Amino acid sequence: MYSNIEYIQPSNVGDIPPPTFLFVIDTCLLEEELEQLKDSIQQCISLMPGDAYIGIITFGNMCYVHEIGFNDCLKSYVFKGNKEISAQDLQKQLNLGSRNDPRSSTTSASARRFLQPVSECEYNINMLLEDIQKDNWPTPPDQRAKRCTGVALSVAIGLLECCCNQLSGRVMMFIGGADTTSPGKIVDTPLSESLRHHLDLQKENSNARHVKKALKYYVSLANRAVASGHAIDIFACSLDQIGLYEMKVCCEKTNGFMVMADSFSMNVFKDSFKKIFETDSTEYIKHGYNAKLTVICSKEFRVCGAIGACSSNKKTANYVSDTCVGEGGTCEWTICALDRQSTIAFYFEIVNQNLASLPPDRQAYLQFQTLYQHPSGRRRLRVTTISYRFAEPNIAEISQGFDQETAAVIMARFAVLKAETDEPIDVLRWLDRKLIRLVSTFADYQKDDINSFHLSSEFSIYPQFMYHLRRSHFLQTFNASPDETAYYRSILLRENVMNSLIMIQPALLQYSFDSPTPIPVLLDAQSLKSNVILLLDSYFHIVIWYGEMIYQWREQGFHEKPEYEHFRQLLNAPHEDAKSILEDRFPIPKFVLCNSGGSQSRFLLAKVNPSTTHNSLSGSTFGTSSNESYIINTDDVSLKIFMDHLVKLAVQT
Repeated sequence: MYSNIEYIQPSNVGDIPPPTFLFVIDTCLLEEELEQLKDSIQQCISLMPGDAYIGIITFGNMCYVHEIGFNDCLKSYVFKGNKEISAQDLQKQLNLGSRNDPRSSTTSASARRFLQPVSECEYNINMLLEDIQKDNWPTPPDQRAKRCTGVALSVAIGLLECCCNQLSGRVMMFIGGADTTSPGKIVDTPLSESLRHHLDLQKENSNARHVKKALKYYVSLANRAVASGHAIDIFACSLDQIGLYEMKVCCEKTNGFMVMADSFSMNVFKDSFKKIFETDSTEYIKHGYNAKLTVICSKEFRVCGAIGACSSNKKTANYVSDTCVGEGGTCEWTICALDRQSTIAFYFEIVNQNLASLPPDRQAYLQFQTLYQHPSGRRRLRVTTISYRFAEPNIAEISQGFDQETAAVIMARFAVLKAETDEPIDVLRWLDRKLIRLVSTFADYQKDDINSFHLSSEFSIYPQFMYHLRRSHFLQTFNASPDETAYYRSILLRENVMNSLIMIQPALLQYSFDSPTPIPVLLDAQSLKSNVILLLDSYFHIVIWYGEMIYQWREQGFHEKPEYEHFRQLLNAPHEDAKSILEDRFPIPKFVLCNSGGSQSRFLLAKVNPSTTHNSLSGSTFGTSSNESYIINTDDVSLKIFMDHLVKLAVQT
C-alpha cells in the first residue's frame, strides 16, 4: 500500500514548452565583481538544456531590456529607473502585441526578440555578456550608486507576463547593493544616511521611512508573479544590505531561491548558482513549475492554512477553517517552482474535540494533490493520502504518535511567522507557554515535586529544541541586520525537517585520537577540549575548530612528517566530511576554519550551550576551566538552568 502516487498525463494532453530563465543583472557593481558574475552566468548557460529559453535584463540608474534576437548589433530598450512600468506599458513599448508565448510556432516573432532557446542564441548571449560594462552613470564619492532594482524586477515580471503567461519560468535577480531610485527603494543616495536596522524598524525611525512603501511595492510584484506562474530568485552578494528584508516576499510567495553572500567571487554564490542547473538521470533540471497544491480532508478536520513558500488561491470549501494560519482561508495554493527540498507546513484543527462521541477505531484522512509542470513538458499529478486513527482519550496512546522533531519545526515556522508582526519578547513568551503546557500535560510527576518529574522518550528532546530555537538567529536579532534575519527565516520556511533541525540545533562532531571515526558530541561548551577537532554544521556555516593543542601541533608542522601520519589523517578527516556536506547542501554553506581563541571561533561559540560562563567561574583561569571546558562569555542561561525552570513551572501547573 503506497501513500504517494504520481500520475503522468499523456504526452498529447497539456504539454508545455521548456522553462524560461530571465537573468536580471545589476551593473552598479565593482568591475571585479561584475566580471565574476558574468563568468558565472556564462558557465551556467553552458550547463542549461539547449531548448531552455533565456533572456537578459540589466539595470543601474536605468533598466535595459536586451533584444538578443537582433543579430546586426547589440540592441536594447531603456526604461527610466524611477518610474513604475506596468505590463501594459511594457507590452506597448516593446511592441509585443497581445500576450503570447515565444516558444509557440504559431506566435509572432515579437516575443522571440527577447527570449530565445539557448541553442539558438548562445553566441549572441555570450557576446552580450562580454559587452556588459559597469553602469556609466557618475557616482560622487559621498553618494551611493543610483540603482533601480524594483523597476528592473517589475520589467522582468512584465516581460514574462506578456510572453509566457502561466508557463514555466524564473526571474533570476543578481544584486550587489541597495535600491536607491525605484518605487521599491530602501535608502536614499547620500552615504550620510544609514540603512535601516532592527531598532529602526521597531521604533519606526527615520532610517526606516521607506520600508512600508517598499514592502507594499514588492508584495504587489510578488502577487503579479504568482498570478502568471513565475518564480523569483534573488542572489544578493554584498558586504552591506541590499533590501532582502523588503524583497523576501517575492521569493516566499513564488518559492524562488534566495542566496546571500559577501561577494560574487565566493563559492557560496558560484557553487549555489551552478547547483540550480543540475540535471537528473534523465537529463532534466530537477525542478517543477507552476504547481497547484490542493488539500482535501474528511469532516473531522479543517485546514487552517500553510506556512512555507506558497501563495493562497483563496479557494474555499466546507473544510476550510475560520482560523487563519499563514497563507490561510483556502484549500488550494500556488507554488510557482518546486524542487526536491521544497517543504510546506500545513496546520489543521480537529472539529469534534469530544472523542467519546466518536465510534471505536474511527479513521480520518488527509489528501494532498499537487499538479505541476515537469521540465520535460508533461504535467504530473502527485497524490499523497494519509489515514489517521483517533486515539482513545488517554495520554499514553496519544504520546506514542508524537513526532518531536517535526513538532519542533512546525513550532519554529509558527514562531517565525509571529515574529514578523509581534514583539520579540512576546514570541518567546508564547513559545514558553506552549512548551510548559505540553510538558505539564504529558510528563509524569507528583504535583509540586520536581524530583518526581519524568518525561518519556517521545518528548525528551523537544524542550532542548525549544531552548536552541529561542537562542537562534531566527528569533534573536541582536548583532544581525534585517537582511540577514530575513534570509535565515526564508530558508527555514522552505526546508525539510532534517535540514530545519540542523538550523535550530546544529550538529557537532568530534575527531580525536581516541576514536577512529568521528563521534557526535553535545552542543556544549564542555565539548571544546584542547586535544580534539570539532566539526560544526549549522546549515549556513560549516566550521572546523582546532583545540589549542591540535592547533599548536599543526602550526609546528607535525602533520608534514612521515612519523606523524596518524596526525595528518586526523587533520584530513573533518575536511573530507565537510566537503561532502558542501557538495550536498543548497545554498552552499560558508566554510570557516578556526582555532581555539581565534576570532573566527565565534561561529562555534555562538551556538554551544554556555554551561560554563564567566559568571560561573570559581578560581578558574580565564578561557578554560579546570576540567578543560571552555568559558563562554555570555549572559544567556544554560540548558540546565532552562530545564530546571521548565520542570519547576510544569509541576506547579
